[in-house]
Amino acid sequence: MASLIENVMGLLGPMAGPLSTQLGESTDTVQRGLQGGAAAMLSGLASRADEPGFLSQIFGLITNPANTGSSISALMANPSAALSGGSPLTEMSGKLISTIFGSRLTGITDALGQFSGVGASKAGTLLSMAAPLVLGGLGRFVRDNNVSASDLAASLKSEAPKLQGLMPAGLSGLFSGISPAPAAAVDRRTAATTNRWLWPVVILAAVLLAALWFFNRSRAPVSEGMQTASNAGSSAMATLGEFFKARLPDGVELNIPQFGIENRLLSFIQDSSKPVDDTTWFNFDRLRFDTGKATLEASSEEQLKNVAEILKAYPNVHVKIGGYTDNTGNEDANKALSEARAKSVMDSLAGKGIDPSRMEAEGYGDQHPVGDNTTEEGRAKNRRIALRVTQK
Repeated sequence: MASLIENVMGLLGPMAGPLSTQLGESTDTVQRGLQGGAAAMLSGLASRADEPGFLSQIFGLITNPANTGSSISALMANPSAALSGGSPLTEMSGKLISTIFGSRLTGITDALGQFSGVGASKAGTLLSMAAPLVLGGLGRFVRDNNVSASDLAASLKSEAPKLQGLMPAGLSGLFSGISPAPAAAVDRRTAATTNRWLWPVVILAAVLLAALWFFNRSRAPVSEGMQTASNAGSSAMATLGEFFKARLPDGVELNIPQFGIENRLLSFIQDSSKPVDDTTWFNFDRLRFDTGKATLEASSEEQLKNVAEILKAYPNVHVKIGGYTDNTGNEDANKALSEARAKSVMDSLAGKGIDPSRMEAEGYGDQHPVGDNTTEEGRAKNRRIALRVTQK
């Protein structure tokens, strides 16, 4: 059974190409904007899923007779209809956006523009185009699984953590400011008053834990600095989207996920408007290493084989492979491990037929973090292997 996120994200990839023509942006940029907009809407829904009045409005939009599989198919076949207001879903989509974001819409749009690399006007368009796809994906999820409003609320809340890696930076603060239902607020105040006596115990426990951490941190294994280079591990798998068949110029057919490194790398190589630069990196999302070692696990083979086939199909492309860690543990040891893992990936690609002269590898340790090292989620994002095109 496809998850709620998979139902929504699965609709975005096919729309990116046609919409990129309409907006004059690359497919990768449009796909990133649609993905960020959809993740923001789903996160906004999840943050208010316990509000009965709010959820009933949203569920009414989702189950509206106009929100059918055929109407979504028609929209995807002719995105200009939605851009011009000619789609039956346009009015519903506008109501969805205003109901979720309200006065926060400007902040959401600005964050989405920075996230996707477009201006505020185009970011607003991307958000408007993502809205009917969110409605369509949620409608399909509700119909296929025969879920109620309360079931939908439970699914939104359970899957919300998986959206963080897809979200434009800074949006969590906007969502945290959304007021909860009055009854929930009363419950929290009551609980806080009733359990006030617990605070001294909690503080004492925190002090003891901090002391234990301080005295034992020197014994932490190097592997904590870079565990699996899997970009947040198994939770990232749910955000890769549906797998599809991609045919390369040499006739090789790959089975790849819509939002995985393979599809993003292909889009970049094929897009002549995207120049090679020093900042465009693509994170591997299905690599696994033995703990504390540079030995690749067997589960990494599929993605490495896919990337090797892409490089074979585009023989002029050269790449650089970078290894990264979080800032936990010994800095020198982490840098050495990150470099060993980057070279291990390069060696694996060479073993699959890619000329080593087309590749280079470097370990950066805890340099260039992409997440907040003060949180586990941020540290997991920082433990990664990435690839950059240096010639195409």
